[in-house]
Amino acid sequence: MSESKTTSAVQTSEDKDVSRRRFFKVLGGASTVALAAPIMSGDAHAGESKNEARKSRYRETDHVKKFYSTNRY
Repeated sequence: MSESKTTSAVQTSEDKDVSRRRFFKVLGGASTVALAAPIMSGDAHAGESKNEARKSRYRETDHVKKFYSTNRY
């Protein structure tokens, strides 16, 4: 008599562990790809021209002066 392998609809706990591990592997791989995609694309450049880099950005407006006087700077 030969033994035949039967498959059942019930999964063993070992099968569940394997599928759970596979799920987390895929999830980790997908998140890595999603985070690396913007870094790897070199199309977008946010730079300043030399004139923009040299101009003064600080302005002492009314609300800044009020902050200084309120906090005694």
